[in-house]
Amino acid sequence: MENQTIVEALLLGLLEGLTEFIPVSSTGHILLAGHFLGFESTGKAFEILIQLGAILAILSVYFGRLWKMLRDLPHDRLTRHFVLGILVAFLPAAIIGVMAHGFIKTVLFESPKLICIMLIIGGFILLAVDRMALKPVYRDVERFPMRLYLQIGLFQCLSLIPGTSRSGSTIVGALLLGVDKRAAAEFSFFLAMPTMVGAFAYDLFKNRNVLTSADLPIIAVGFVAAFVMALIVVRFLLDYVSRKGFALFAWWRLIVGTVGLIGLYTIG
Repeated sequence: MENQTIVEALLLGLLEGLTEFIPVSSTGHILLAGHFLGFESTGKAFEILIQLGAILAILSVYFGRLWKMLRDLPHDRLTRHFVLGILVAFLPAAIIGVMAHGFIKTVLFESPKLICIMLIIGGFILLAVDRMALKPVYRDVERFPMRLYLQIGLFQCLSLIPGTSRSGSTIVGALLLGVDKRAAAEFSFFLAMPTMVGAFAYDLFKNRNVLTSADLPIIAVGFVAAFVMALIVVRFLLDYVSRKGFALFAWWRLIVGTVGLIGLYTIG
């Protein structure tokens, strides 16, 4: 294994962990960075499989709460309502993702220009929504009406277009539907768990015959880097958005998308 490839995997893993839970599109960032670095993974599996590191990071941060939910599930109505709500929100993107998997991986993932455009469009939308004088109605993620869980899940379907952002689409949707900023970000964390586990498992299954032992060191390095960086981000993100909102991430998207387009038209 060439050192350059390991270094690239490390950088992309850190980028995954940094961007997975903020509304800037981790997949879009990794695909763009991989394009300019000349990084090619087998079946584009690396970009999905290293998300396991980010998944484990959020599971470790929320372990106590998740364990309590598991214990309370058989006898607590509110816990059952919340778990069902997460599943309801997860299903739309899961169904469309399975049905359109081939198109997403072979067409959308291969279009850096599309990714840049979606980053820019999403940046303008996030900036506009963050500046709206929205009056929050829902502040407790466990008490959302079931229709609200479904509506947020439908917004998540937009994230199947790389560059849109899974957390960005769910957060914007939640804000427009009357959820306060902290609760919107927190619910995106919970919804990420089944969504990312499902994407990881399905992509691993689809690529089971093309991945080789030579791919494992690259994936392992990316996985560890994503875990460490995501752990740091998750611990600080909720407090930040509660105080500052999402404007920083909107400008982040606009800058990255614009620089990406310039790079595509000048470097190629």
